[in-house]
Amino acid sequence: MSNTKIFRAEKIFTGHEMLQQHAIVVKDDVIEEVIPADKINSDSDVTDFKNALIAPAFIDIQLYGAYKRLLSVYSDATTVKAIYDYSKAGGASHCMPTVSTNTYQIIFKCIDAVRDYWKQNGKGVLGLHVEGPWISKEKRGAHNADWIFAPTIEQAKELLEYGKDVIKIITVAPEVVSEEIVDLIHSYNIVVSAGHTNATYEQATKSFDKIRTSTHLYNAMSGLQHRAPNMVGAIFNHDKVFCSIVPDGYHVSFPAIRIAKKIMGERLFAITDAVTETHEGYYQHVLEGDKYTANGILSGSALTMSKCAKNFVEHCDIKIDEALRMCSLYPAQVIKKENELGSIATGRKANLVVLNDAFDVLEIITNN
Repeated sequence: MSNTKIFRAEKIFTGHEMLQQHAIVVKDDVIEEVIPADKINSDSDVTDFKNALIAPAFIDIQLYGAYKRLLSVYSDATTVKAIYDYSKAGGASHCMPTVSTNTYQIIFKCIDAVRDYWKQNGKGVLGLHVEGPWISKEKRGAHNADWIFAPTIEQAKELLEYGKDVIKIITVAPEVVSEEIVDLIHSYNIVVSAGHTNATYEQATKSFDKIRTSTHLYNAMSGLQHRAPNMVGAIFNHDKVFCSIVPDGYHVSFPAIRIAKKIMGERLFAITDAVTETHEGYYQHVLEGDKYTANGILSGSALTMSKCAKNFVEHCDIKIDEALRMCSLYPAQVIKKENELGSIATGRKANLVVLNDAFDVLEIITNN
């Protein structure tokens, strides 16, 4: 027996256009059609969200822990579920738990944690983002310098084989890894992201022949200077490379986000880069206001994806439809899931977020 539900709201953003007074018809968790509200049959099962907004659910492809469970410390399915629950509460139907530069032993445990979560029929987790250890010591940020290295082919294969089908993104410094390593990572169907890098403009631009996304713009990368455009300048000056950004006002000032958005357009997208309070392990994150530090260095945010969208609109002069795309469609494109996630269209699974005018999450509609 089919299960048909109709969700109505004052505004529905499909990922491409903003509709007024429409409804989404969902049958067996799949979107059947989007119709004007006055076309709804009187005997239909309708959930009316009234003056709210329904949009494609968000996607967060970089966060490290939640609810005092940091993945690198508590490397188990319980932590993975906590990360997903935190993401979902913030409007994201899908997320990618992340492990910062660490020993292979710890990274392997994080890979096992995601596998175990999936074995328990856990939903909403796309895979693991490994940020380091193949990065620049000069631009390590809060990462532990002792664990950073340039891998040989054999060392890279060791990690890639263990993480096969679990690792979905690896952040590397393009000046640290060879093109052969980049090709090897791609052969495992893993997205390579350039980050924690001290690359020159020339090195970065050349790397973009093969690397098509980058990690947290401005942070932990060689900055734009008038005689040395460096990594930031290379990202700005490219026409295809995506880059994530952490829009909390601490990692990046809001005027700097506005500048980047004007230059990059649809290539800029949001991550939370969220961590959680922990007093164990190397990365002991301490909450300071609305941000976290570890060992006295800015180490992560307290953002949710809905707060990212809110900050884009309220502080960065970005229109609401574009802010929503930066939190949904563009991350989907980066991980090559744009035909499944990031928009509302007939035949796709219903992954929807319902927001009020203050960008509070009223409900998440998803079966992942």
